[in-house]
Amino acid sequence: MEKQYKYLGFITAIYITFKLLNDVTAGKLVQLGIFTVSAATIFFPVTYILADIFTEVYGYSKARSRVWVLLICSVIAGVVYMIVAWLPPAAGFIANDAYVTVFSQVPRILIASWIAFFVGSIVNDYILAKMKIWTKGKHLWTRTIGSTIFGEGIDTLLFFTIAFYGVFDNSILIATIFSAWFLKVAIEVIMTPVTYAVVAKLKKVENEDYYDTKTNFNPFKME
Repeated sequence: MEKQYKYLGFITAIYITFKLLNDVTAGKLVQLGIFTVSAATIFFPVTYILADIFTEVYGYSKARSRVWVLLICSVIAGVVYMIVAWLPPAAGFIANDAYVTVFSQVPRILIASWIAFFVGSIVNDYILAKMKIWTKGKHLWTRTIGSTIFGEGIDTLLFFTIAFYGVFDNSILIATIFSAWFLKVAIEVIMTPVTYAVVAKLKKVENEDYYDTKTNFNPFKME
């Protein structure tokens, strides 16, 4: 019988929530000091922090299954957003233009988001799981930050390249990629004390501290 966990379902729900928030906030550009980035840059790193928690506490296979669940939810939400935006407005509904602006997402951007998230998340979880074995469970910060550097780096590179190559000048595109990557990693670093506290609490409550010594790391398995 598979072991039952007290908080795995709750954390999964938060994980999905932040990805769906990212999907609908990515279109707004905000100014953060010298950086001009998508508003989603502020919130999206939370999904990687939660992915770190999944892998560190429950193991790679649990993290991988959450990636698949989240990806399916994001695809369903994206399709529904577009359908609703395309439906003709009722007479007297004056907010349709604003609604369409927010929810009518360009398919190229959606596809870029899904590909980037899947690849980046799998890389993040794989690196953290392997580093946990290499470090014998010590120095959690090296795993969370190290996996984020590569996972978020690949995620950011794939998303902006697939979504905006040929749309922006290459110099602007490269600057945007590095700015977003830097901010995402910075948020991970700032949140490290919180990650430590949550991981410690979950390991104690769930009586779990999984090591992926015999794990099948095939990213396409959904279990």
